Amino acid sequence: MPETPKHSVSVAGVVIDEAERVLLIQRRDNGHWEPPGGVLELGEGFTEGVCREVHEETGLTIDVDRLTGVYKNMTRGVVVIVFRCRALDGTIHPTDEAARVEWCELSEALSLMNEAYAVRISDAYKDTPPTRTHDGVRLTAHT
Repeated sequence: MPETPKHSVSVAGVVIDEAERVLLIQRRDNGHWEPPGGVLELGEGFTEGVCREVHEETGLTIDVDRLTGVYKNMTRGVVVIVFRCRALDGTIHPTDEAARVEWCELSEALSLMNEAYAVRISDAYKDTPPTRTHDGVRLTAHT
């Protein structure tokens, strides 16, 4: 019997403020801009995980509003569950994982990221959550 493929499950928070700006981090490990998030821990719920990751990477305490999309990196086998969120408390600041943490206008945010991450932001501004696949950079035809 063949071995069952292994997947990793991650969560990300698209935090949007009252001015409709979105919160982005610039990762320390690769310099890429993206919404805060990371690997879901065993025994951790989805919203609990996104709250933890956003706080660890930005300093903010958040409230999770709603699911905005599910994405799979077909190359690495990573499934990411993305939620639209709003800030409750805290001050953004660089962290061990984020070299920079910035509030950005939507157009600026989209221009900073590759397609596989930018779509997570634009999808958070829509009413219906999509499911999408990508190769780590570009969206693939199978959505």
